[in-house]
Amino acid sequence: MSEKIAVGIDVAKATLDVAFGVAGSVTTYPNTPAGHEELLTALAECQVDLVVLEATATGSYEVAAGCALQSAGYAVAIVNPRQARDFAKAMGNLAKTDRIDARALAQLAQVLAQRSDRDKIVKILPSPLQQELQALVARRRQIVTLLTSERQRLGISHEAVRGSLTAVIEVLQSQLKAVEAALAKHVKAHHTGLVELLSSVRGVGPATVATLIADVPELGKLTRREVSALIGVAPFNRDSGAFRGKRMIFGGRAAVRRMLYMATLAAVRFNPVIGAFYHRLVATGKPNKVVLVACMRKLLTILNAIAKTGKPWDESIHTA
Repeated sequence: MSEKIAVGIDVAKATLDVAFGVAGSVTTYPNTPAGHEELLTALAECQVDLVVLEATATGSYEVAAGCALQSAGYAVAIVNPRQARDFAKAMGNLAKTDRIDARALAQLAQVLAQRSDRDKIVKILPSPLQQELQALVARRRQIVTLLTSERQRLGISHEAVRGSLTAVIEVLQSQLKAVEAALAKHVKAHHTGLVELLSSVRGVGPATVATLIADVPELGKLTRREVSALIGVAPFNRDSGAFRGKRMIFGGRAAVRRMLYMATLAAVRFNPVIGAFYHRLVATGKPNKVVLVACMRKLLTILNAIAKTGKPWDESIHTA
């Protein structure tokens, strides 16, 4: 039996540059269904340990290829471009081309495959239903951003363009209603139980629930520390020798974090547990930003616990 290889794939909109092992060949395939079939045919002749793809910065061009690989039974990990580039530099790969990046990703795959916690690294790619929900949530986010921009322009605009701005705002409002209706229909049809559980927490609205279901499929499957790090609300140490740096949050899923922030502002006002926790931290003299991040982390861990246990909000359990 041939030795298992680690495969690295550098993803672009139109192409996939595939490194078949650290010392193997690099081949380019179209990033299309036909190209994915060609890749699967080539991989069928190899013993593959782990496949690592680099997430694209401008679009989810890696998802279709990743789903095709996973459906064929391969272990797939998708890494952040910054992490991939930092690893390449650490390995001495200062030049950057698609072929060089593919080889660097194969090296990274070889390292990740040897880790004892590789099961946490291997990504569970979204199902077609999950992809549909993610697309609706992303579209709602885009429309809200556009609406905010147009309303700000309207406030400072010349009278000559106010009619145009008002018309665009009306169209965006109509589209927002349509997308939110589609979101509500989708979650009601496919996620009723989880929606009811998460919605039992005061301060957590439909948009937050939809975002969590769409963008955090790991909710309820991780520990409180793991889910906090995943979203980016866990503070990390910055120490070196005798120096003790300021602990800061870093990385994570920014879109989820933004929605969680808005939910936390509501929870501070209307949720007795989060409100009491907020005021207790404020009384100790902590900066408001630090307090809000701590409240975000507490709210997230409560939601994670509810999803894990299948039990709705109970104030006697989730004490401050």
